[in-house]
Amino acid sequence: MSGLPIDLTPREIEDRFEEAALTMRRLPDPAGSGARAWGRSWPDYVHDARHAYGYGEFRVRIVPSAAEIQRMEECIDWLRWLSPDDAKLVWFRAEGQRWRQVCIKIGCVRQTAWRRWVAAILTVRNHLKSPTKRKADPKSTGGR
Repeated sequence: MSGLPIDLTPREIEDRFEEAALTMRRLPDPAGSGARAWGRSWPDYVHDARHAYGYGEFRVRIVPSAAEIQRMEECIDWLRWLSPDDAKLVWFRAEGQRWRQVCIKIGCVRQTAWRRWVAAILTVRNHLKSPTKRKADPKSTGGR
């Protein structure tokens, strides 16, 4: 991230968060890439010949480009400027969750959730406009 101020409107910031959530959903997560239980190092055995040659369900997956992944990582960095609850709120909305589900997860009424969401978007905008605030971020970790 450069030290130059970035002038984005709140709507553009919202769009960037939505794009970041979509990019995160599109990242490859092949079966077996996560942690495995003890004794599960061998691949699954195919018991039926019709399942061995890909006759099952086929799904096209569009892998995001490097630029999309970079923008996603930048948006995730923006969440550090917010409180943990506000960061969750912004991310839930970026994922396209309805206000009702967001309010249940956050634990507040819709009007309060909406006000906190707007304030969080404006906080991100203010940090983006001021390069000095971005450099001297007290919440950031010293190692990164």
